Amino acid sequence: MAAETKRRLSLRDILTDGRIALMLPLGFSSGLPFLLVFSTLSAWLREAGISRTEIGMLSWVALAYSFKFLWAPIVDRYDVPGLASLLGRRRGWMALAQIITALGLVGIAASDPQTSLPLTIASALLVAFASATQDVVVDGWRIDVASTERQGMMAASYQLGYRLALICAGAGALYIAEFVNWRSAYLAMAVLMGVGLVGTLLAPRGNESAVRERLPFTAAIIEPLADLFRRKGLILIPILALIACFRLPDFVAGVMANPLYIDLGFSKTDIANVSKLYGVWVGIIGAFAGGLALTRLGLWWTLLIGAVIAAGSNLMFAWLASGNATVFNLTLTISFDNFAAGFAGSALIAYMSGLTSPGFAATQYALLSSLYALPGKLIGGASGAVVDAYGYPLLFTATASIGIPLVILCFVVRRDTMKTVSEKDEVIEEVAPAVGAGSRA
Repeated sequence: MAAETKRRLSLRDILTDGRIALMLPLGFSSGLPFLLVFSTLSAWLREAGISRTEIGMLSWVALAYSFKFLWAPIVDRYDVPGLASLLGRRRGWMALAQIITALGLVGIAASDPQTSLPLTIASALLVAFASATQDVVVDGWRIDVASTERQGMMAASYQLGYRLALICAGAGALYIAEFVNWRSAYLAMAVLMGVGLVGTLLAPRGNESAVRERLPFTAAIIEPLADLFRRKGLILIPILALIACFRLPDFVAGVMANPLYIDLGFSKTDIANVSKLYGVWVGIIGAFAGGLALTRLGLWWTLLIGAVIAAGSNLMFAWLASGNATVFNLTLTISFDNFAAGFAGSALIAYMSGLTSPGFAATQYALLSSLYALPGKLIGGASGAVVDAYGYPLLFTATASIGIPLVILCFVVRRDTMKTVSEKDEVIEEVAPAVGAGSRA
């Protein structure tokens, strides 16, 4: 089994594994809501005359993604009445989260930022909360049903679906808004949440016995954290610091990129063509490049490269804002940024997945993924005020400089990263026969 665990996946393995294929619709339903409460919504708000400072503050609705670990134990411990008996615990929560997300998007469509901004905000909060819950369940299901050897391709397939959703929620929504209106754009996105619901119905059950461990609720919150500290000790501190700062430049760019494009005079069609359509395909290439690097270079080298290029990509935005606003230069900026984001995303997903324990996969991964999003959301909320006071170049240059401490942290955790990969493979050897073998409901 050890040899099998460490062997490289063949093309046949990938093409015949339905679990990898199912990450496409599940990744799609995870990615679709994110832009709709983040950069796409910021474009609508800016066009409606909402100030950049207010847009930055409104991006805090996405903090739900950063605090999802608080209710992840509820998702692990409790069934959704009715749906759980039909679909199982994981898939029952998936279906409920997808339905609520669609309803929230309908609420945004029914609002008007100029006259009913509170309804826009409340609906965006509902979308963010339900979508974050969906992420908890999908991540738990992914880790439960597949061994370490398949997590790289599971993550790459997830990112492919996720980024296809970004095309729909970015370029697609902007096209519809340009030629019809914003209300129709958000209603169309609500309908597309049905893609994830189909994936949920087709997905096999995971290792339900592990999920149904009966712990008091307080223990269900504390024990996953205690497990991390027991296994990692003091090295957990730089590990958490690395995760917290790894995607910070990307999140800040996500808040202010669309306002930057609009302020530089680019049309919504230009933004859709270059940033939301072409750029997403470059991001998909970056995601699979990261997955390939994981198999060829190993986790640590991939993590290091991802940290450097993801932070450095923000310098391109500073350059674009410094009197270089042409469509060609916009294309160069988007190319570098989206490739780097996709590459770094694959590296970080694999790294965080390897840090979890089988019995606490959903809660621990929710904690780690919440942590990586939190600093970016907090700083992103103030980014509009920084731009108003000092301009776009200073904001993007400052966030790019975060790459320096990231490189240092990568070297600090290097030995533990090598050890984590080895330990995870040993755990999978013990539990793999029972995981991913569940029948379809």
